[in-house]
Amino acid sequence: MDLDKLTTEKRNQKTMHLDEMTIDEILMLMNIEDQTVPKSIEKEIPQIKKVVTAIISSFQKDGRLIYLGAGTSGRLGILDAVECVPTFGIAPEKVVGLIAGGMSAMTVAVEGAEDSKELAERDLRNLHLNSKDIVIGIAASGRTPYVVGGLRYANNAGATTASIACNKNSIISTYATFPIEVEVGPEVLTGSTRLKSGTAQKLILNMLSTVSMIGIGKVYKNLMVDVQPTNEKLVERSKRIIMQATDCSYEEASKSFENANLDVKLAIVMLLTNLGKKEAKERLKQAKGFVRKTL
Repeated sequence: MDLDKLTTEKRNQKTMHLDEMTIDEILMLMNIEDQTVPKSIEKEIPQIKKVVTAIISSFQKDGRLIYLGAGTSGRLGILDAVECVPTFGIAPEKVVGLIAGGMSAMTVAVEGAEDSKELAERDLRNLHLNSKDIVIGIAASGRTPYVVGGLRYANNAGATTASIACNKNSIISTYATFPIEVEVGPEVLTGSTRLKSGTAQKLILNMLSTVSMIGIGKVYKNLMVDVQPTNEKLVERSKRIIMQATDCSYEEASKSFENANLDVKLAIVMLLTNLGKKEAKERLKQAKGFVRKTL
């Protein structure tokens, strides 16, 4: 293992005296360094588009999106996966996050788990991975054995594969059909890849899941019409979305929301078409869940 070859492990020349800087100086420098991340991602948008297209294709075949990572990378994958459920109303099993060492590794590091290629294979076997699925391996270094093992097994299982690394010419890229490599440069704190590298990974995951969900009809205009009203805030947000989509009053939105059995998308279609619940639901089904196509 030669860490000297990894950009993510190099020392940042701007922070060689980090421990002597004032709080203001450190904060300003971190902010300046963070601003370089989106520009680095911009160069990879054509490749990110390919991954989004592959995710949409997987969903259309009733496949799953599976994130795979260790440490910070694994946690970010799980975060994106769990947020898809309330935001887009997708079943929990459709977007899955796997982390080396299991869910306990979300809060406590599991020693040696990321060094096992076989562990990733076991985790994917337990999910009954198949050719309809897409597996996205996430590793800032681009060399994490757990991710390498997972991508290798996914390829053998016939699944589509993609990867996200923060080093060029990374090992995991050689195992991915669609590799994404965003080089953000040395971290402010040497080797602390939860900083710029983690930010880059989070921004890319935001793109992948959000644009893919738009691609399967989870959005109307710029509204999350499949949001799940699982708490008081989301109930009120649901009514607000109905109002924004249809220009109706709060009272009309509330009534339609109730009539649609708390289904935001269905309530919107009912209001905009004046159809009953049964016919509106059938029209939505024919349009594969796209509100605009239904209208």
